Amino acid sequence: MDLLNMSIKQYCELLGSSEPAPGGGSTAALAGALAASLTMMVVNLSIGKKSFEAQDEGIKDSVIKEFDNIKKIREDLYSLIDEDTKAFNMFMEAMRLPKETEEEKAIRNERMQQAAILTLNVPMATMEKCYLILKNQKSIATYGNKNAVSDVGVGCHLALTGLEGALLNVNINLPGIKDETVKNNAKAKRNEMLAEAKVIYEDIMAIVNSRIG
Repeated sequence: MDLLNMSIKQYCELLGSSEPAPGGGSTAALAGALAASLTMMVVNLSIGKKSFEAQDEGIKDSVIKEFDNIKKIREDLYSLIDEDTKAFNMFMEAMRLPKETEEEKAIRNERMQQAAILTLNVPMATMEKCYLILKNQKSIATYGNKNAVSDVGVGCHLALTGLEGALLNVNINLPGIKDETVKNNAKAKRNEMLAEAKVIYEDIMAIVNSRIG
């Protein structure tokens, strides 16, 4: 299944069908990719404009650096759109393995744990990428084209939506992990990212709303 290359309508139709995947995880990654794209658009609408070109070189460099970072993050999120569905399918395949004999049960349990860790790691990665988008929006929100600052705001909302959507997938998959170290590390990282992301989100939206007036 190549979700990334579907049309918007095809993706939405599949998402709204009785198929269990794609679901919230892939859509959270898509929200992050959309957040990245909107933020990049604002930079592209800023470069060459008198108000932007008149800025200090350090400011312009900061904006371009954020743009480059976000562009790389978007590529990762493109992959995560499909990886989330692949992880889910892998888990379902493991669940369907035979479990009549002790050997079959052992193989099934091992495969299920491998798949469970993957279904945890993928949304954790989506969380991290959306968090990094938020971390790379401040200069763009502050110095980007004022006529497009609302688009940074929408991108900021989408980045937090992607992060919190991925968080829900992390939370629902955590109980399936037997390794307590893996569980605890994921919980700690999850909590730290969420707390920091909310602070950054509020900061960026304050800038956006201030520039909108």
